Formats: sequence, structure tokens, C-alpha cells
Amino acid sequence: MLFFLISCLSFLLLSHSSSKMKTTFPWIFREFMLLLIQKRKIFTHLFPASENFPPIRRIRFDEIQDKTQGISLLHLPDLALDIILEKLSPVELCQMAGVCSSMREKCTSNHIWEKKLMTQKWGGVLGDSAYAEWQSQIAPPKFLRTEFGLLSALLGLFGLNSGSLKKVKSYSPLHSVRSYYLALESGKFWFPAQVFNRENGHIGFMLSCYDAHLSYDSTTDNFIARYKANGRSMIEEGIDWKRIRAPSVNTPANVLHISDCLYELKPGDHIEIQWRKNKQFPFGWWYGVVGHLDSCNCNEYSCSCHINDTVILEFNQYSPESRWRKAAISRREHREVGDETGGFYGGIRKVSKKEEIEKWEQLWPNCPLQ
Repeated sequence: MLFFLISCLSFLLLSHSSSKMKTTFPWIFREFMLLLIQKRKIFTHLFPASENFPPIRRIRFDEIQDKTQGISLLHLPDLALDIILEKLSPVELCQMAGVCSSMREKCTSNHIWEKKLMTQKWGGVLGDSAYAEWQSQIAPPKFLRTEFGLLSALLGLFGLNSGSLKKVKSYSPLHSVRSYYLALESGKFWFPAQVFNRENGHIGFMLSCYDAHLSYDSTTDNFIARYKANGRSMIEEGIDWKRIRAPSVNTPANVLHISDCLYELKPGDHIEIQWRKNKQFPFGWWYGVVGHLDSCNCNEYSCSCHINDTVILEFNQYSPESRWRKAAISRREHREVGDETGGFYGGIRKVSKKEEIEKWEQLWPNCPLQ
């Protein structure tokens, strides 16, 4: 029966291209073997002679106790143990996970690694889109998902069911936060983020940010960015942590952002607006503030700019005489506007969070731009 099952699985894998088999064989083999090991009765049924062997006793770490004290680390309350584990570095956690099965379960739990991922180091540069992209990359190939019923039927011959398969899969290390963290640290996973001041602060890109996919280089503690410009793939290296943030919106870089804040804008508000040189380029985001109309006396008690259809946007990083200093948009009929000379303005988002505003102010140029 075992040879029959292996033959069926081999036929299933060989019926697809060799490139798919290279990526999917480890997954399906691992799931299959885990299920066989999980059900000891299958092994004894296939190999009756194995019942004559003495049982193998696994020694657990929690059985190794200080004979004088009569207590081990795993006898601590869960809260106390979690506090200790949270103090460990990622490398130390991985080392502790190799001590025993109980400690491995503790050291690989998602809540321990989520704190390291989101409250330390990576918290400010990862958004929901990064995790979603990670999940899509490690998901089983489509052809395996469609043939899941066949695999379940084969496993049923041995007393296993699809529920068991799902249970094993849900605890697969590939789907853990720990695996996500290690993929980021190793630089193997290129995650979506936004980079401030393209080309390391080139004068033409000051107080702007662009969408890119980034890979971390642990040897330099910097990042490499990969992005599109004028239809070509571009690379920027040596990007430090201060120049990176999680994507502010879910709008792709080549799509006009839907502005939902136009009727809220008033003088003094901080904003980001999409801008691109021409329609072959993706949008970048540029920092500015809402200004007053030329006809307004700027008195807060008599100002009516907030109810006027025209909104004045000011980019105070530019000198007053610069053509980039001001732009006007319509609240009611706003869409992508501009030309090949002055570029194209797109969607707007209002910036309200103090930390976002402070981030832009930290990047302010030393002298006015022209």
C-alpha cells in the first residue's frame, strides 16, 4: 500500500513541468511525511515488526530539572517566561528553539515575533501590503490547491483526512511571523515601501518619496531599492532607515489616488500630492501645505479660502520666485492636471499625524530650492 501511495504522488508531481516540481516537491513531501509521523498506527500497520522494537522515549527539557531546586525554566508562569523570551535577540531566540520541543513551541510563537517585528526595528517601514505580498509568495502553487482533493483521497487510504492536512499546514514554519522576520533580515524578501528623497537627496527630488521594493543588507544595515522610472527598472543602493516608511496609501504608483479630503482642506493643513514629470513615469508623493488665495488678507477671522472651490498648494522648500512654489487645484473637479512643462499633479492626501509631519520637517533642505 505504501508503494501504491508513493507511486500516485510521484505521478501527480511528474505530471507537471520540472520547474514547478522543484518548488512544490519539498512542500508536498514535508506535509505528507508530517502526517505519516503524526499517525503512529499507520507505521505499525505497514511494518508490524516495528511493534517488537522498544518504544523510543523522547526526553523533554522540562524533565531535566535541578535536583536540588526541583524546578525548570518551563515551570515558570507563561507571562514570566514570555517576558524573559522577549528580552532575547532574534539569534538567541533561534538558539533557544533548538533546546527541546516545548521551548521550540514557545520561541517560535507568533506573538513573540510580532513584538520584535512591529515594535522594534521594522515597525515603521512595514505596512499591510508587505505582509500580504509575503503571504502570496509562500502560498502553495495553484495547481496543488486544485489537486488538494486528490491528495486528500490518497491520504484517506491511511486513515488521514483533509482536516489533518490543514492542521499541519497551518503550523508550517513558512507561515509563521518568525519566517517572515528572518526573510526580511536575510534580504531574500523584497518588500513594498516608500523611499524619501530619491537618489540620496538629489536636488530635484527633495521633500518627495517614491514607491519601491526594498531588500535589506545586514552587512551595511542599509537597503537596496528597486523601482520603475520611464519604463525602465532602476536600482538605488545605500538607503538608510531614516529614508524609509511604510506605504501611506494602497494606491499603486501608476494609478491616480482618489482624493477624499478636498472639502476638508483649509490654509495651514499639511498635504502630500502625487506628481510626475510625464505620463510615462510613475507618481511620486510631494510634501506641501495649503495656502491662501491671492485675494485673501490671511486674517483667520475673515478668511474664506476653506469654502472656495480653488485650493492653493504651497511648496515652501522652493524660493518665492520659483515656478514650483505654488499650484492651484479645484475641489469639485479635481483630476490629474498639468502638462509636459510643469509636470502632472494627481491625488492628494491630508497629513494629520504629528510623526508624519515631523518626518518631512527632518528632511527639510538647508537652503531654498530653485
